[in-house]
Amino acid sequence: MTDTPNIPDALLPGIDHAALRAPARKTHAPRILILYGSLRPRSFSRLSGEEAGRILTRLGAEVRFFDPSGLPLVDDGVDATHPKVRELRKSVTWSEGMVWSSPERHGAMTGLMKTQVDWIPLSDGAVRPTQGKTLAVMQVSGGSQSFNAVNQMRILGRWMRMITIPNQSSIPKAFQEFDEAGRMRPSPLYDRIVDVMEELMKFTLLTRDTSAYLTDRYSERKETAEALMKRVTLSAAT
Repeated sequence: MTDTPNIPDALLPGIDHAALRAPARKTHAPRILILYGSLRPRSFSRLSGEEAGRILTRLGAEVRFFDPSGLPLVDDGVDATHPKVRELRKSVTWSEGMVWSSPERHGAMTGLMKTQVDWIPLSDGAVRPTQGKTLAVMQVSGGSQSFNAVNQMRILGRWMRMITIPNQSSIPKAFQEFDEAGRMRPSPLYDRIVDVMEELMKFTLLTRDTSAYLTDRYSERKETAEALMKRVTLSAAT
């Protein structure tokens, strides 16, 4: 017996354990998109993203980077037909998981990082490009260690309906952590990136086959059912 008279049985039938097990498993390499938040020639957010990409490739992922150079500001007299916006959105649609790597500037993620996220729509017709996809967040700092940027990106990831993994990377005094060739020196900070990418791969493999079911919401099923009822009622009346 339950005491939930306001919930229609058909819209909340219970947990489908078979759907969670997802017997039909995808076999292609997990597709991971990496975004970074600085255009400097020696961009530490890009360099740390490249290290993440190398680790992901070693773990079996297919990795793509989006170069934000030339991406316009949102509402700056351009729309989604702009070539860089189309490129970004196509890459997001392709991906099954993402890495966001941003510098912390004035206690926050950079405007360039936020612009990239702002150009990703919450919905595109019936498709939600980011819903159910995994996300790992990383930041680099010029000074002491901080977590302002990764915390902000976590909020964005939740808003974009992404599965943001628990672990994260924050690199203080990033200028000390990379050699002249742009490779990160061995350190506990590098080990943390390995941890984060390993976790991202595990979460991506665990959830990509069941993401549609994991993100299926009662409130949205109810709204769809009510919209259908209104349409049927209107059709019968005419």
